[in-house]
Amino acid sequence: MTDTSVSTGFERNFNHAPDITTSVPGRVNLIGEHVDYNGGMVLPAAIKQSVQVALSARSDNVYRIGSERFEIVERTCDEPANNHWSDYTAGALTCARKRGWLVDGVNLYIHSDVPDGAGVSSSAALVTAILIAAAKRAGLTPDKIQLAMDAKAVENDYIGMPCGIMDQMAVALALPGEALLLNCDTLDTRLIPIPDGWTFLTIHSGIRRALNDGRYAARFKECAEARQALQIDHLCHLTPDAQIRLASLPTNLQARTAHVVSEHKRVLQASNAMIADDMSMFGRLMNESHTSYAQDFEASHPVIDQLVETAREIGAIGARLTGGGFGGCVVALVPTEGADTFWQTLAKRYPDAWLVST
Repeated sequence: MTDTSVSTGFERNFNHAPDITTSVPGRVNLIGEHVDYNGGMVLPAAIKQSVQVALSARSDNVYRIGSERFEIVERTCDEPANNHWSDYTAGALTCARKRGWLVDGVNLYIHSDVPDGAGVSSSAALVTAILIAAAKRAGLTPDKIQLAMDAKAVENDYIGMPCGIMDQMAVALALPGEALLLNCDTLDTRLIPIPDGWTFLTIHSGIRRALNDGRYAARFKECAEARQALQIDHLCHLTPDAQIRLASLPTNLQARTAHVVSEHKRVLQASNAMIADDMSMFGRLMNESHTSYAQDFEASHPVIDQLVETAREIGAIGARLTGGGFGGCVVALVPTEGADTFWQTLAKRYPDAWLVST
C-alpha cells in the first residue's frame, strides 16, 4: 500500500488530509534469536511488507486512532496501556510528546501488511513509523539509533514487554535486500548485501503466537536468572569463571545459556558466510540454530519443527524458526532460481502455511 492510499484511508476516516505520512518495513531475523537482550550479535533483514501511518495534529488532549482493521478509538493523551489493540500507538504518541515532537493530541490512521503474531516485528515497525511521522511533522530527522532506543522504551516501559533492541534497530536501519549485522551490546552495525542468487522465504506456519502470552517473558526471566547466577554482564560472553559455575545451575538455565552462547557464535560465522557468498555454510548454521532454539531454548512447536524438516527435504539450504518463538514464521534459504517451485511444493504439503515475504 502506498502513502497515497494511506492518505486516502486517513481522509475517509477524518474528513481532511493528513499532515504527514510515513512507512517502515517489517523484519525477519535470519539468525540470532534471544541474544539481543543478552548482549550478543544478530543478523536481521528488512522485508518488503511495511507499516504505513498518516497523522495530523489536534488542539485537544485526544488521540483518535483508526486503521483498516479496526473502528476509530479515542484515548486521552495521558492514558496508560490497557491491553487494547491501540496500546502500541498510544505508547508511541506518548513518547513523541515527551520528545516535544507533538504538543497535543492527533488523528492517526494505520495500514499494515506486516502480519502480527508472526515474529516479523509488526509492533516495532508500528512504533517506529509513528515516531518518525511525529518527528517529521516537527521538522526533524531523528538519529536512527536514538529512534530505535525510543521505540524499545515504548515496548519496555509503556507496554511492559521485556524485549531487546534488535527489532527496532532492524526496522529503523535496514532496507529490503540488506542484512543488518548488529552488536546489541555496543550498537555497532554493518549492512551486508544479501548475495545474488540467495532468496530468504518468510513462511507463516499457521501457528499464531503473542509476545504477551508469557512464554517470551519466561525465557527473558530465565536468561536474567542465569546471568545473575553467573555474575556476568551479558550471557553471550561467558568468562572462564562463569563457565565453571555454569555446571551448578539448574538444568533449564544451563540449556538456555547453551543456546544463547552458541547462537551468538553462529551469527558471527553466518555473517562471514554471507560476505563470502557461502550459501551452504549459511544454511548449515541456520539448521544448527533451529535445533538449538527447539531443544536448548525450548521455544519451538511440533508443527514448526515438521515444517522446517520438510522445507529442508524439498530443497531449502537452511530453515529455522524465526522471531520470539512458540509460533509464527519459519525462514528458509533457497536458491533464487528454485524459489517458486520450492514454495509451491511446500504449500501443497502445508495448506495452513502462507508466504509472508520473499
